[in-house]
Amino acid sequence: MTHFHVRIGDSVQFTKTVTETDVVLFAGISGDFSPNHTDEAFMQQSVYGRRIAHGALLVAFMSTASTHMQQRSIAQGIDTTPVSLGYDGVRFLKPVFLGDTVTVTYKIATVDDERLRTVADMEVHNQRSELVAVGKHITKWVLNAPGGLV
Repeated sequence: MTHFHVRIGDSVQFTKTVTETDVVLFAGISGDFSPNHTDEAFMQQSVYGRRIAHGALLVAFMSTASTHMQQRSIAQGIDTTPVSLGYDGVRFLKPVFLGDTVTVTYKIATVDDERLRTVADMEVHNQRSELVAVGKHITKWVLNAPGGLV
């Protein structure tokens, strides 16, 4: 059995159009009801002219892309359980508006076989190919207990 099936340069993408429902449900789940996300009249007076999506919602989309990478490895048969160790260097470079379609590209940048860790570079582009967010994701591939999970 192999610990994980990823190589430097392996990549996956996740694409999603940000909807009113996404923003409202995310506000309810997270408790973040900032007028930046929930008050159209307030945002019409801002430099943006309309509501913007939560940055943390973009991080959730990054997480979805990481899950796609992990599922690809799991489908090939591994003796580990992939878990997120966190996100580094997450930056929101441009606003994402309701109605924008974003694509997360998740690309393996480093593989540490000794520590059973991978680091991926993440880029988020909108439908105009503008880079709107970046970050790094660290995954630990935790060895399963002999005979199954504990």
